[in-house]
Amino acid sequence: MRELRSATEEPAERAGGPLTADAATRALGRVLGEVLDERMSEAYDLDAVFARDVAGRVSAFARRGGKRLRTAFAWCGWRAGGGTGDAGPLLRTGVALELVQTCALVHDDVMDGSHLRRGAPSMHVDLARMHRAEGMTGGAESFGHSAAVLAGDLALAWADDLMTEIALATPNGSRLYREWRAMREEMVAGQYRDLQAQAAGASGVEEALTIATLKSALYTVERPLALGASLAGADEAATAALRAAGRCAGLAFQLRDDLLGAFGDPALTGKPVGDDLRARKLTYLLAVALELGAATGDEEAVALLSPGAPALPERAVEGVRAALERTGAQDVVEAKIAELANSALRHFGETGADDAVRQEFAVLVARASGTTAPQVREAV
Repeated sequence: MRELRSATEEPAERAGGPLTADAATRALGRVLGEVLDERMSEAYDLDAVFARDVAGRVSAFARRGGKRLRTAFAWCGWRAGGGTGDAGPLLRTGVALELVQTCALVHDDVMDGSHLRRGAPSMHVDLARMHRAEGMTGGAESFGHSAAVLAGDLALAWADDLMTEIALATPNGSRLYREWRAMREEMVAGQYRDLQAQAAGASGVEEALTIATLKSALYTVERPLALGASLAGADEAATAALRAAGRCAGLAFQLRDDLLGAFGDPALTGKPVGDDLRARKLTYLLAVALELGAATGDEEAVALLSPGAPALPERAVEGVRAALERTGAQDVVEAKIAELANSALRHFGETGADDAVRQEFAVLVARASGTTAPQVREAV
């Protein structure tokens, strides 16, 4: 296996690692490309058809990327925990987070039947199209689903292999890997709770928050912060503050994602809008709307939003959006997001991080939650 170049080659970075979260995410692009080039070389050595059809799609999906928020949050955890110097292990951890995100999104699209992701056809849709274009036998959709599951599995295997290499080569490797193991199990638990809630017709606010926390909040912000802190060897007090900050910020991120799933623009979000509404999928937004509709006697809203009924036709989605607005649920969720974002900043301040890192974290929380980043005041 060839040795990757140092992630901190630039003179300004050699002394103290990437100086900002944005610099870390820019550096990630180079390290991600190097790791994926290496994995693709290994895949072609193994089997050319597998490399072309599966590994190549995983690589292309990961390179296409999203906001790279997990890497930026890991950098904040690293810096808040006292991390300085060579940022190579941090950036490789960021690559692993991008790969586990690839796995999660590919599998999620299969389970939800979503056709669009990051502005392009979902993995299972693309593979089904390949099946048709090449004149293969059997059902194209079934082939696409099965191959996409394998693609997600491959992304997870690549992520796990990379984290194992990092853990073995760093002083706090056992602590780092405990965080990683916990994150993977939380993701699976959250995805199952999501499926189970849909099948059981669940509609409770607390259940919706539990699912949002397990399925997204923990692995989007809390675990990346803790992974960065582990690499830095942060003390227990700083790590606990980072966990609390990450849980609040991650939940704010998921609640914003729920709002975008209901009211967003696919051209901006890169994924379908309205799918969750048609399925009456349990989200905090939906649960709050049902609770408010029942409290005010809005029988039409309750009937439209109640889970368990057959999926709604496309023409009914506007009625669901109107019900969400009429009940006041959209405003309640906006207020909850602002509350969570403020709590995240307060907890992060308890880490003792310097003002520059606190400001970076505030900007990231604002970006993730769709709120306005406050100007962090200098400590006195």
